[in-house]
Amino acid sequence: MADTTFGPKGWTPERLGSLAGKTYLITGANAGAGFQASRILLSKGAKVVMLNRSAAKSATAVKTLKNEFGANADISFVRMDLSDLASVQAAADEVNKTVPQIDALICNAAIAQVPAQKLTVDGFESQLGTNHYGHFVLCGMLFDRIEDSKGRIVVVASLGYNMGIKTIQFDDMNWDKNYNANPVYSQSKLAQMMFAYELQDRLEETGKDVQVYVCHPGASATSLISTSGGLMTRLTWWLMSKTPMVQTAEKGAYPEIMCATEDGLEPRALYGPTGLMQTGGPVGKGTLNPHAYDKAVMEKLWNVSEEATGFRWAV
Repeated sequence: MADTTFGPKGWTPERLGSLAGKTYLITGANAGAGFQASRILLSKGAKVVMLNRSAAKSATAVKTLKNEFGANADISFVRMDLSDLASVQAAADEVNKTVPQIDALICNAAIAQVPAQKLTVDGFESQLGTNHYGHFVLCGMLFDRIEDSKGRIVVVASLGYNMGIKTIQFDDMNWDKNYNANPVYSQSKLAQMMFAYELQDRLEETGKDVQVYVCHPGASATSLISTSGGLMTRLTWWLMSKTPMVQTAEKGAYPEIMCATEDGLEPRALYGPTGLMQTGGPVGKGTLNPHAYDKAVMEKLWNVSEEATGFRWAV
């Protein structure tokens, strides 16, 4: 049944009041949904710090946003490569030194459908290493600042969590034996969701005041597939993006902004478009399948993630 909490049009940025005095961090914010989220937040007077891999693209994005919102628009970037844990740690250190408040950290960046197995500098399969392990360490290193700000962590997942093997392949996390772009991407997004739901459980036990929400953009015209997918995937996606099934990157940003700002959301939920197949339509609470919060798998993944990254959470 469709979520009618926000009326027939679903959640839209019209619900936002002034966000002056608020600070939002967004990973992968120089293009696609992350860039559009930055735009919408800036339009409401917020401060936005982008965490991006490319300094050149970030400088262009900052310039574009200042052209739109004026020289005083509070937009900046910190260079960070999620696929390199040393880079994540350095970026988190810089944020902790220079950003006194974090109202929400939006884990928006991702790579997808990498055609052949690639390993990160730390030796992880690239999609798991970038999408999950990178964010796992980033959230952990910024957690105290987020908690001090009574802030939020927003994990941008994907409907891909419903595809593939629907669990974590613990005996071969790098998929050395059976690498295939789509199931591996699906596992990386499922891992991100499991991290979020396990973190919710841990926060509930310790009574720490941080909210954690999970959303997905539906099918939106971002650069994700065109930058990391194989040729056939890119071509299929390009053709699909010319159909009504695919919405704009701006609409794809609505769920993450909603999760970063809206009060009264449910923790154990997946927010996003609620239309046909949840690829588009009004934004609200969608369907969350139970394999995404299988407790035994979530706990094991948490332990494996701490072991792999060498980062121990304090919750």
